[in-house]
Amino acid sequence: MNKAVLVGRLTRDPEVRYSQGENATAVARYTVAVDRRFKREGEPTADFIPCVVFGRSAEFAEKYFRQGMRVSVSGRIQTGSYTNKDGVRVYTTEVIVEEQEFAESRAESESNRSSYQQPAPAPSAPAGDGFMNIPDGIDEELPFN
Repeated sequence: MNKAVLVGRLTRDPEVRYSQGENATAVARYTVAVDRRFKREGEPTADFIPCVVFGRSAEFAEKYFRQGMRVSVSGRIQTGSYTNKDGVRVYTTEVIVEEQEFAESRAESESNRSSYQQPAPAPSAPAGDGFMNIPDGIDEELPFN
């Protein structure tokens, strides 16, 4: 079984590109900084894990994920290799994301936000039942039905 679960902070905003062809698909890439549980003198205290997500989930990441935000990601580890322009073989390891979600509240995220980042859009006011109202027309953007 190949399953990876990560909880950490985004090192930068997701970078999104679209595949070529008739059915262009969004491909988002981002890196999650995951704190190491046990820290040793002189060693790094975090691992920086590259992640790749496809389709509507990639568009969701582009729209809502921001640098410094704490996220939870699960997927599979994929390794690969390619030859760079200098003829050197380069080996890669990344997580192919199957599920992604926020791992902190909006208030926690905004308190951790750096001053150079733009604020996230304000949430809708909660309805009388305690649930947040979903604006009209957003149905297509939600990562679930």
